[in-house]
Amino acid sequence: MEPTWLLRFGFVVLFLVFAFTPSSVLAWGGEGHAIIALIADQLLDAEVRAKVAGILSADTDDLAGHDIASASMWADRYRDSDRHGSQERFRGTREWHFVDIEIEDPDLARACFGYPPLPAGLPASRGPAHACIVDKINQFVVGLSDPATNAEERLIALKFLLHLVGDVHQPLHAADDHDAGGNAKRISAGGLGAENLHQLWDVELVEQLGSDPQRVASDLIGRIFDEERQEWSQGVAADWAMESFEVARNHIYGRLPPPGTDRAYALLPAYVGQETRDAARQMSKAGVRLAFVLNSALGREPKNH
Repeated sequence: MEPTWLLRFGFVVLFLVFAFTPSSVLAWGGEGHAIIALIADQLLDAEVRAKVAGILSADTDDLAGHDIASASMWADRYRDSDRHGSQERFRGTREWHFVDIEIEDPDLARACFGYPPLPAGLPASRGPAHACIVDKINQFVVGLSDPATNAEERLIALKFLLHLVGDVHQPLHAADDHDAGGNAKRISAGGLGAENLHQLWDVELVEQLGSDPQRVASDLIGRIFDEERQEWSQGVAADWAMESFEVARNHIYGRLPPPGTDRAYALLPAYVGQETRDAARQMSKAGVRLAFVLNSALGREPKNH
């Protein structure tokens, strides 16, 4: 058996690694974002779907494909594209992907850096770096909605929204227990490869739903009642962030078993099963609300006479 001091030292090192790691290591993962985008695509008004496809078809950036599912992954790839270089994109956008509302003292305004205003004349894609996901969704909605926004900025706004509306529905992008959004909570879940709580939600729970994003999206759409779609198609980013926070506080953290002597959490099948259902519901809400955002932003443009 390893000496107690060695176990403690190992835990401290692990904590420090994650303490300086942004909460949005993986977001939902590519498959999760694709599922959300594909749900939204099926719920878009026909005119809006055509507009979205048209805006994306003009994209020349090769970081992601130009269909709605592929484009939903662009924001992560953009953020990480210079992570080992100048880090201008990484440092400038990494905090846009999450809002760390503390479990023990939830304060959305504090978690959003006091809601810093976007400087006059500056497009949403240019800053500020210290802005939370709630502010950025609001800013990009304004940019996408305004017909006067230039084509390049409108494209960027669309691509960020395709991604960030998904991110705000990942509960560990909206809650924190002094653990880097679950990254510092080590877990074991029989048969699953996730090593921490955040990874469980980003990857493993999504994979439990199936390996084909299109099929998973269709299956989830088939389970959404009309009443749910109407209920979910309202509100703003702050509402959705707080809703995700409640899922994290009451379900993800609230149902955790006590940690073992190694400070890791051994998750039972019942816990994983419930969180898989929660993940499916969160992705369904994200898809409905992404469609709601896009239909609202692109479906009311004044006609030219």
